[in-house]
Amino acid sequence: MPNILIIEDDTAFCQMLEKFLSRKGYDVQSSYAVPDAKIKFEETDFDVILTDLRLPDYDGIQLLADIKEKNNKTQVVLMTGYAEVGSAVKAMKNGAYDYISKPFTPDEILMVIESALKTSVEQKDVPDNSSSKSADSTTKNNAPISGNVVTGVSEASKTLEEYIKLVAPTDMSVLITGESGTGKEVTAKAIHDNSARKNYKFIAVDCGAIPKELAASEFFGHIKGSFTGAVSDKIGNFEAANGGTLFLDEVGNLSYENQVHLLRALQERKIKRVGSTVEVAVDLRIITATNEDLNDAVDNGTFREDLYHRLNEFSIQIPSLEERFEDLMLFADRFLDEANKNLDKNVHGFSTEVWDAFQNYQWPGNLRELKNVVKRAVLLTTGNEIQLNALPKEVINPAAKNSVVENFSKAEFEKERILKALKKTNFNKSKAAKLLQVTRKTLYNKINHYKLDL
Repeated sequence: MPNILIIEDDTAFCQMLEKFLSRKGYDVQSSYAVPDAKIKFEETDFDVILTDLRLPDYDGIQLLADIKEKNNKTQVVLMTGYAEVGSAVKAMKNGAYDYISKPFTPDEILMVIESALKTSVEQKDVPDNSSSKSADSTTKNNAPISGNVVTGVSEASKTLEEYIKLVAPTDMSVLITGESGTGKEVTAKAIHDNSARKNYKFIAVDCGAIPKELAASEFFGHIKGSFTGAVSDKIGNFEAANGGTLFLDEVGNLSYENQVHLLRALQERKIKRVGSTVEVAVDLRIITATNEDLNDAVDNGTFREDLYHRLNEFSIQIPSLEERFEDLMLFADRFLDEANKNLDKNVHGFSTEVWDAFQNYQWPGNLRELKNVVKRAVLLTTGNEIQLNALPKEVINPAAKNSVVENFSKAEFEKERILKALKKTNFNKSKAAKLLQVTRKTLYNKINHYKLDL
């Protein structure tokens, strides 16, 4: 029988939750104060610990560290108020399994607990001998992705992570698609970093920035005097990436002639420098990316079908930021850390007004736009917390950015967001509330307020 510890200073709420979970077949203990809770988790290895993030006698983040130090396999679920979500996201970075905003429904807490228990069981099944072959193979699929990828909590992000884990150990060519600014190069680098080629070079090339006359030289190199301006020998990207990974961004921009050259190099795994007759064998992995529909390009005759199939042994569609809106705080927090490091600043977080502005903005530029907005805000911030006046006008007042929505009121914008979230979750109000990052009660109030006929 799974055992659960509840740490909550609200006695009535704690007792009610304990009775509910006990009726569902769990072995439940409760603590109303941290000293008592410490005694209990020192004596017992709990599968799951539910704890309020804000406790009167102890810091919730420190308590998380104490629990993980005692038993790293205990899954910690944080119970938070809406205004504490930013802190909960930081706690997840420090090892918390998940958070749930109060007030929550019985179905919501059961779903989170069942998911946490499943993870707990998987961890317990891993052998302690990490040097054994079985341990290596078991932990490989459950290990976090190395590299610069933010592990999100949304279904879209989890699917992306699983695809990266699945394809990285292979040598398959990967075609990455998605809107501009979604992080296609970051995904390509994550595939490389989790592959057997990770100790060799990752070379990124922007095909859209290469003049078609120089593409062959950029890809394959040239010898001195082979054309006007070739004043010395040059190694091309294929040779530079030998043993590693060559990432071709915006591959759809290559001219038809250069597509032929690229196809031949991929088929033969040999290249010739421009002006040379010597063939050079290359062993590398190809990852490509585009924000165009290459199927349409093939149909239109502007992209070779044989090259398309050669590049598309496995495809990954990067979700837009709107599709993984639940991860907005995770990404913003990550970009805040990066900006602090790059700008030598020490900004601790975002004000509630800034979070509201972030959540009411549609982020057409995706992660790239969010990263730039956060970096600019950190630069302008003199205190410990980013305030609304540090954001660009279009983020503060998104309706003013586009003439199509100039007369779009805040209420209408909010109403559209609610409808979009409900449709995206097949009108599951619990999931829609999580997507909107509000409580289920707040969502019901909004639905009633806007008289949405569902």
